[in-house]
Amino acid sequence: MTARMSNCTPPDSTTPGPSATLLVIGGGIAGASVCFFAARRGWAVTLIDAGQGRASDVPTALLNLVRGQSGKVDVRALAGLHLGWALIRELEGQGHRVPHGQTGVLRPLASDAARAKFEANLPPGMPHQWLAPADSPFEVAPGWPHLLFLPQGGWVAAGALVAALVTASGAALKPARASAWDAHSATLESGEVLHADAVVWCGGSVGASWGGATWGGGTGFDPGGFSHRAGSLLLLERAAAPLPVSAGVYLAPAALEGGAVQGGELGGVLGATFEAPSSRYALIGPPLRSLHWLLERAATLSADLSPAVTGLWTGSRLSGERTGPQPGGWWALAGLGSKGFLLGPLLARGLVEQLSGRLGKHPGSGPADLLTERDLSSLDG
Repeated sequence: MTARMSNCTPPDSTTPGPSATLLVIGGGIAGASVCFFAARRGWAVTLIDAGQGRASDVPTALLNLVRGQSGKVDVRALAGLHLGWALIRELEGQGHRVPHGQTGVLRPLASDAARAKFEANLPPGMPHQWLAPADSPFEVAPGWPHLLFLPQGGWVAAGALVAALVTASGAALKPARASAWDAHSATLESGEVLHADAVVWCGGSVGASWGGATWGGGTGFDPGGFSHRAGSLLLLERAAAPLPVSAGVYLAPAALEGGAVQGGELGGVLGATFEAPSSRYALIGPPLRSLHWLLERAATLSADLSPAVTGLWTGSRLSGERTGPQPGGWWALAGLGSKGFLLGPLLARGLVEQLSGRLGKHPGSGPADLLTERDLSSLDG
């Protein structure tokens, strides 16, 4: 049986009807962002999502420019950060609830050499402050002579952002698993076939282990160089720090179970342990050694370890960035790893613009896009 998509126009669209149809496979931050930006152009979008194993359901995602032990900053990070905050503001202006905090991110450093390395990697003009421990916005544990404060960073309730993007897009949701896809169709496990002008695959770690697509020499469990990393974080009754603090692991606020908890305080998270990369998807709980390491690292970050642990979140993220047209004629936005929430919306917007040019038909005349690149460069976060 063949199913054709109904015309779905996003809220506030000024176009009488879409001029292109799009299938998006995978409903994490990448797929939700593609849905949103395609719908802004007046396209009819159908989202195929099985709702399984999404790393994008992590309770709290950090919007953090400086990552890793070297302090390197992705050249796209600042534009991605600005677009992310603008997106959240627009969604909340439409009435969607997206708990977040543009609070800044604190990055402790243990030595003068580490500070020098980070300073060398900071892009010119990127807002930041170096703080002494006595000037920290909260009491950090001893042993950190240098604190790098990134005022434009913060945190967001990941699942709420993804849900708001999908809802705002008006995409038709197909709760199913795609078993195969090509340039203009996707076959579901039930045998149903959906057709569209274009197909964008945004599967995550679990999605990369499904389907019959060829990834330039790899199929099935090892699709062309992707790697899978299972990881876990602990849910806390309240935040152990008022803003994200990150050094190997991170402590951050979190809107758990609908938001504020007793006393008006937000919950918190301690994350994240990530196991050794694997060529296969395997979602397992954290080994005891990982929990031990996680708790030990937490004790080096915050002087307050009194919040109770209330739960455990485990997921798997996909690394091996793949963006744009694929040899089979379909498109991909996947493998963003830990940068999904920082770069996903920015890359989705660019992919939709590129795809619009390739389709060879008018993309529609939906509402103006969020921000131009000039607008992005003028924001102060």
